[in-house]
Amino acid sequence: MRVLSALAGCVGGLSAYHYLVQDLRATAPFHALTERALALLRAVVTDAEAAHHLGVAAAAAGLCPVDGGLDDPDRAVALRCEVFGLPFRSPVGLAAGFDKQGEAMAPLLRAGFGFVEVGTVTPLPQPGNPQPRMFRLEEDAAVINRYGFNSDGADAVAARLRVFWLQLARATGAVPGAPARPPPRGLVGVNIGKNKEGDAVADYTAGARRFAPFADYITVNVSSPNTPGLRALQGRAQLAALLRAVQAARAEVPWGAPEPAPGATEGMSLEGRAAAPLVARRPPPGPPILVKVSPDMTPEDLADVAAVVLELRVDGVIVSNTTVARPPTLRGAAAGEAGGLSGAPLFEPSTRVLAQLHQLTGGRVPLIGAGGVASAEQAYAKIRAGASLVQLYSALAYQSKCARRGRPRAPDANEHPPHTHPAPLRRSHPCAPHQRRPSAAAEERWLHPCFAGGGP
Repeated sequence: MRVLSALAGCVGGLSAYHYLVQDLRATAPFHALTERALALLRAVVTDAEAAHHLGVAAAAAGLCPVDGGLDDPDRAVALRCEVFGLPFRSPVGLAAGFDKQGEAMAPLLRAGFGFVEVGTVTPLPQPGNPQPRMFRLEEDAAVINRYGFNSDGADAVAARLRVFWLQLARATGAVPGAPARPPPRGLVGVNIGKNKEGDAVADYTAGARRFAPFADYITVNVSSPNTPGLRALQGRAQLAALLRAVQAARAEVPWGAPEPAPGATEGMSLEGRAAAPLVARRPPPGPPILVKVSPDMTPEDLADVAAVVLELRVDGVIVSNTTVARPPTLRGAAAGEAGGLSGAPLFEPSTRVLAQLHQLTGGRVPLIGAGGVASAEQAYAKIRAGASLVQLYSALAYQSKCARRGRPRAPDANEHPPHTHPAPLRRSHPCAPHQRRPSAAAEERWLHPCFAGGGP
């Protein structure tokens, strides 16, 4: 009896510690501590790729801040939007490239992102390009990478997604034994690519088939500058053929929020459940298919992309990937390194291309604005340029809080950011406030808790 009492006390103590740590991670002091720790790590860990891996490992271990306002109904009303037919609790997500292997999805969603995009994932494992292959340009708040689709492969990433879904199924009662703190139901997209030596159509269709049962959406990445010949797939004929094949592959597989077949997992461990047969809850045609494009396209190439997207009724476009351009204003010592440039210098060119594509498609295709976002003002500029959703990533390399504190100043009636359309944000826009104006407190975090002092 004493042993049982002691064991019960230990379990109770561990449970209390777990909840205490969770609550602490949602506090401003913990966020401030994270900020100081990040600054120290930047000084100590000078290799950019090592710092990246360390950041992912820390997030996977649950050491990033937790957004304490996920259940705030006022903010939920202010931020929710529906795009591609999917419910987004916030229009701000984490771009592909940070959690390449799907190792930290739940903690990143707990940090407050409305959606997390995993990848890029290739069908077969591959190491990517030789190191060093990632460089900080601190003077420019920028990063250059030439990773080259380093990937654990589709099978390994799909296995992690299965575990993520099984944890969610347990939490919602679909599987007995719900965990004390279920993973949040933000959305998870999967960014797919081709192997260096692979056939493009075969590789992308294999990725679509593999991830259709798990992904809330799938992004076809044809715009990385670090895989030879990849950007040639943005040509009109090549892109049309590829996207038709991916759409056909998607339709072959049941889609979405997979659950264990009834009775198939009774008495099994979580790991056993992860390998059990799954039954999709939603019918074809499957998850939305997006395409991610380059900021370096000519106007003619961009017009071709718009024509293909409209013709095939592609669900959405992410604008944009990294750039091979090197602005003369760059001051970082690594500015001459080969690879894709991201961060602050990418904001203007990517927003300009975003606005152009919005005009070319007549607003009929949902767009995700990515590239150089590091503040609420910049996120709002992407939305004013035509984006329905916004992604960030490189800002995390320099700010654990993701972006500057505070809400954006309301624009004057005749004012609009550079490279954007002058019309005010329409109420019909998926990111416009729903039903009623949010409170001032909600407006301070109107895009994402990171902009108000939280974040991973």
